[in-house]
Amino acid sequence: MPTLVVLAVLAAILMITAQFWTEVLWFSHLDFEAVLWREWVTRAVLFAVGFLVMGVSVWLGLRLAYRSRPIYAPVTPEQQNLDRYRESVEPLRRLVMIGAPVVLGIFSGISASGNWRSVLMWLNRESFGTTDPEFGLDVGFFVFTLPVLRTLVSFLMTVVLITLVASLVTHYLYGGIQLAGRPQRVTRAARVQLSIMAAVFVLLIGANYWLDRYSLLVEENERFAGASYADINANLPARTILAIVAVLIAVLFVVSAFRGSWILPAAGVGVMIVSGVVIGGIYPAVVQRFQVTPNAVEAESEFIQRNIDATLTAYGLDDVDTQTYDAVTEAEAGQLRNDTESTASIRLLDPNIVSPTFRQLQQNRQYYDFNETLSVDRYEIDGEKRDTVIAIRELNQEGLGNDQRTWVNDHTVYTHGFGAVAAYGNTVSGDGQPAFFEYGIPSVGELEDYQERVYFGQNTPSYSIVGAPEGTEPWELDYPDDDAPQGQVNTTYQGDGGPSLGNFWNQLLFAIRMGSEQILFSDRVNAESQILYDRDPHERVQKVAPYLTLDARAYPAIVDMDDDESTPKELVWIVDGYTTTNEYPYSARESLEDATTDALTDELGGVVVGPAPEEVNYIRNSVKAVVNAYDGEVTLYEWDEEDPILQTWQNVFPEHISPMADISGDLMSHLRYPEDLFKVQRELLSRYHVTDAASFYSGGNFWNIPNDPTAGEGVPQPPYYLTLQMPEQEDAQFSLTSSFIPGGQTDRNILTGFLAVDSETGNTSGEVREGFGQLRLLELPSDVTVPGPGQVQNTFNSNPTISTELNLLQQGGSQVLHGNLLTVPVGGGLLYVQPVYVQASTGTQYPLLQYVLVAFGEEIGFAPTLTEALDQVFGGDSGAEGGDADVVGETPEGEAPEGETPEGTTEVDAGAQQRLTEALADANQALQDGQAALTEGDWTTYGEAQSRLQAALAEAAEAQQELDAAAAGDVPPPEDGATPPTDGEGEAPADGTPPEGGDTGGG
Repeated sequence: MPTLVVLAVLAAILMITAQFWTEVLWFSHLDFEAVLWREWVTRAVLFAVGFLVMGVSVWLGLRLAYRSRPIYAPVTPEQQNLDRYRESVEPLRRLVMIGAPVVLGIFSGISASGNWRSVLMWLNRESFGTTDPEFGLDVGFFVFTLPVLRTLVSFLMTVVLITLVASLVTHYLYGGIQLAGRPQRVTRAARVQLSIMAAVFVLLIGANYWLDRYSLLVEENERFAGASYADINANLPARTILAIVAVLIAVLFVVSAFRGSWILPAAGVGVMIVSGVVIGGIYPAVVQRFQVTPNAVEAESEFIQRNIDATLTAYGLDDVDTQTYDAVTEAEAGQLRNDTESTASIRLLDPNIVSPTFRQLQQNRQYYDFNETLSVDRYEIDGEKRDTVIAIRELNQEGLGNDQRTWVNDHTVYTHGFGAVAAYGNTVSGDGQPAFFEYGIPSVGELEDYQERVYFGQNTPSYSIVGAPEGTEPWELDYPDDDAPQGQVNTTYQGDGGPSLGNFWNQLLFAIRMGSEQILFSDRVNAESQILYDRDPHERVQKVAPYLTLDARAYPAIVDMDDDESTPKELVWIVDGYTTTNEYPYSARESLEDATTDALTDELGGVVVGPAPEEVNYIRNSVKAVVNAYDGEVTLYEWDEEDPILQTWQNVFPEHISPMADISGDLMSHLRYPEDLFKVQRELLSRYHVTDAASFYSGGNFWNIPNDPTAGEGVPQPPYYLTLQMPEQEDAQFSLTSSFIPGGQTDRNILTGFLAVDSETGNTSGEVREGFGQLRLLELPSDVTVPGPGQVQNTFNSNPTISTELNLLQQGGSQVLHGNLLTVPVGGGLLYVQPVYVQASTGTQYPLLQYVLVAFGEEIGFAPTLTEALDQVFGGDSGAEGGDADVVGETPEGEAPEGETPEGTTEVDAGAQQRLTEALADANQALQDGQAALTEGDWTTYGEAQSRLQAALAEAAEAQQELDAAAAGDVPPPEDGATPPTDGEGEAPADGTPPEGGDTGGG
């Protein structure tokens, strides 16, 4: 038996060591070990303090009570009954006297250690440089000091109360307190001990009342945040009075310890309870009911104004450029002539829809995949910045067959993804496919050389073991290549991405941590091996910066990290980090989950992540974090130099955050305004665009964020990145946009406001472009009626011509998908643009852009191109062109030239797809001809058009059947087993089909 106990203890020690030491190795590898040690040391110190204060206090209380017990307990019925309990307790007394304090101390220590962040912030606090309007204290007192004081007082109250109860029970059990008989008897020792402890407890209650005075400024009332009229004029003096009463009662308890009577302190406790009810509860309610409610606007205006001012400052909304936008609703010819820059940049490629298309055309193998929601960025192509939809080809082991899912394959062969795929945001090819300018494996296109291997990303294995001695045959699958032996190229990892597995000790610890004994016995684990784990960008940033709350989206970029043109660029993930608090006086609280949830939340995998409380009332985008996709290096850049919370954490972890000046010019050009911060700000602006206290109180001009008209689930419309030029802005800039509709319970879906933030950082090293982060709000006058997104979508769906044509497409074996509904201020009004995608209803499904819907006022355009749709709306000539005007009908870069078939796609696939595209185009033309003839009463032409329409739909259905059959593997491969042609430069063009025997891998 002792041997088993020893073995169990050793096993437990080994398990703990495995978790502990592997974390040390991980942090040390990233040069962030100081974060781990500082957190653990602080937790350990707080645990020790909590353990000792609670344990020693309870132990001392029990010991004093026991030692001061009467030597001869009186012979009374009460004591005779207690004798049985004393006899039962006596054998366990020593264990209880020690065990109870230890157990309570452990729980107390664990609770105390959880406050390590707030304690470190208090010890290293910085000033906000702003004072509160009531006490004149720096805001830092409320953010850093007040939470620690409240936690300390609450902790001490718990300690004293538990000790008091334990002492009271002990005194009663051993005869120090006798309740039976008249009068009750209390020994002097019991009276002194309990009186002193009661005095301390009441003093702590008084301290709590005193701190309540300051907490009034960070609490919520029914209509706004912060202290109200009743709080300042009733609750505040009430808390002061109750604190003074508590001090007086504490004095009475001290006196009673030596005067021999508890009558006075007991009466004082009764007075405090009555005072708490009357002064702390009834009096403020009376003031609210009879003084405030009848005169609410006059009484509360000062305090509402405090709330407005504090909220705007805390959320970075105190510099919003607000202007009245008297939007026109009449469309005239040439109206967009001065808005060509905006219309040419309108993004037609919906990153939330085209992921299946990227998969079908660029996935290349079943073990690769793209995220469901792609990212929008901008890249300089031929000297011009272009909005871009970019995706990373990540590893997807789920696409492998069950017979391929072995430990060797999962953890040593399939270790990484490969390359990026990028397409122009505002153009598509003639058949509606994305116009790729970076594509293929290895990558071909406009983005120059970069490290394409993706070992760290959003879809990676739990761990991979990489690296091998020089001269060893590489075994990691790098990328497919039909000209290579076995049809693939292998590689050996050359980076420094994880802790070493080069010794038995590390192998043993990681085998325990990963629950994988193969790490100990596999020949592939050698002196050069590294283990890569915790590979998601969010996870890596959260571990090295546990004080940050992170934006839900990590977006990729191909950048030159040091502005050195002689070295290849790097593929990185960028994550926006926030500092937050819920203690900013008078600022409105906002739920991060509620504010950031929209129609794309599920696709992104959640809302903001990190240590932020459920609600915040202050937020700053203080850090830009960059994670290298090849070696996992994490770099934190200071973004908000004036944020006192970030300055505080820099005092805690010096030299872990690089200055903004270290950001390379290329990286700077890809940074942007974060989505989740914008969502929180737009939620606040739906109310706090009203800056007059009286108007705010009435709430008559509050707004709502419109629901996404394409989601059909009653969820808010997400904000959209696109390049546009706001009124009075000098030129078009990459921006993040959203709109507003009337608030309240009305179902009237008209536009009341349009919000855009300048998201173009520029490309100067260490300097952000002037104007970045500027929020611009267009307020529409109440006498101007501009349809909101819901109205516009309803108009699109109910238009006879549009609905007929789209319904016919659906009847022809296709499915129609409405893309994001974009709102753009042009032509003195507001233009809506929505791409319309068509995909097969069964079989191989990937959406292709076939139409563009446009609305301006009451006018609607519906055409295969944006330019044509704009011309329909604006009298036949809008005066501007969409970005698709010069490429529709041509083969964009990245597509297979005419007459060639993309790699991995059979000639049957290509031919059927071409026939389907042509049939849909013929159906569209026949439908338009029929509608025109119907309008003119030309029944002969109308009949001919209907015949052509039916023939085109039949052809489309037949082509779709062939595509479905090809997807199911029912078509022969190319004759003679010929290798699919390349793009003429020796590089494989877009790949749409997995290798023979594979599946679509999620296509």
